[in-house]
Amino acid sequence: MASSIQQKIDSFLSADSFAVVGASTDRSKYGNKVLRCYQQHGRVVYPINPKAPDVEGLKAYPSLASLPAKVKAISVITPPAATEQVVREAAAAGVSHIWMQPGAESDAAIRTAESLGMSVIAEGPCLLVVMGYHE
Repeated sequence: MASSIQQKIDSFLSADSFAVVGASTDRSKYGNKVLRCYQQHGRVVYPINPKAPDVEGLKAYPSLASLPAKVKAISVITPPAATEQVVREAAAAGVSHIWMQPGAESDAAIRTAESLGMSVIAEGPCLLVVMGYHE
């Protein structure tokens, strides 16, 4: 089991750009820390936040559909009920890898994402731990 999770993580991290759905302007929230983690590692990342014009100096977008470029991999930091909607948006936007951060996942969201052919990382490690994040 561990190796299949590792393979999914390696595949996820091999994407050339990422989106953080649930990106937050509040630096104490995981939606902000995950975004900064990508920035710390020099990754191209797009914040998705319908209420903020920008997050951590990056233009924020209201939805995956509004992104200026296709992204294959997204981190999701939203309440479980919202994650289910995010999965449908992600499928429509051509996302192939979805990492539901601890607390964002629901059985329905995981099942839906898998049924739509996405590689799902859920109920597992946090991106901050895997990539190595520092305040």
